[in-house]
Amino acid sequence: MRRGRTLLTVALLACLGLPTVADAAQTVKLHASLTPERLGHGTTIGFGFRITSRGRGAPAPLRQVEVSYPNDLGIALSGIGLATCTSERLEESGPEGCPTESLMGYGTAETEIPIGSEILHEKAHLTLLRAPVQDGRLAMLFYADGTTPVSAQVVLPGLILPTPPPYGGRIDVSVPLIPSLPGAPEVSLTQLQTTVGPEHLTYYERIGRRLFAYQPQGILLPDTCPRSGFPFAATFAFQDGTRAHAETHVPCPRSR
Repeated sequence: MRRGRTLLTVALLACLGLPTVADAAQTVKLHASLTPERLGHGTTIGFGFRITSRGRGAPAPLRQVEVSYPNDLGIALSGIGLATCTSERLEESGPEGCPTESLMGYGTAETEIPIGSEILHEKAHLTLLRAPVQDGRLAMLFYADGTTPVSAQVVLPGLILPTPPPYGGRIDVSVPLIPSLPGAPEVSLTQLQTTVGPEHLTYYERIGRRLFAYQPQGILLPDTCPRSGFPFAATFAFQDGTRAHAETHVPCPRSR
């Protein structure tokens, strides 16, 4: 993690006094999308969540999130993430230093920094990249790049793991503790939205002496849709020892 702060930001935070800590458990909300949603065709999965505190202050820092996605979605065979990038390379050069074909999606993240009676909000750009295989499992890296009010770049490692039906697998993401200022609570991740699929991705293939741009096929949707729609679920684990669970469905597309 590369981290820096401007003198103005440090002075502002230092003047706000002692930290405020959330005094109650967290609530979570999950949402998901399939774009386009055409059965038997390639798609881009979108998922995101929002975390709020039931008490005062910011939510407890998130340490792990597991997002389960519908059965019969072939992420490993989608044609995205043909190359890989390492966390060391990301930390050194950012996504620009990784192969273009390692890109798997884009998104945004939001955090809260509790300082005194104030809560500072920060937005970050999110880039999802393919990582080298770990123990035979498809791995990925979420690169969050925040700039205001605190400049911070954080890498969140993820693995695709098996899970029982009606889900086809789950994305297991580890969230490191992100320090703010000495003596102040860690940064709280409150919102995340990302895509996994070809939307906004451009790959390149060299044929002879020419380089051709193309869009990957995408994650293939099955030919049929479950009666209740495509199910998604997420489990969250927080630093204070609490856990939370959320579910949602993407409705089946309308028949033509």
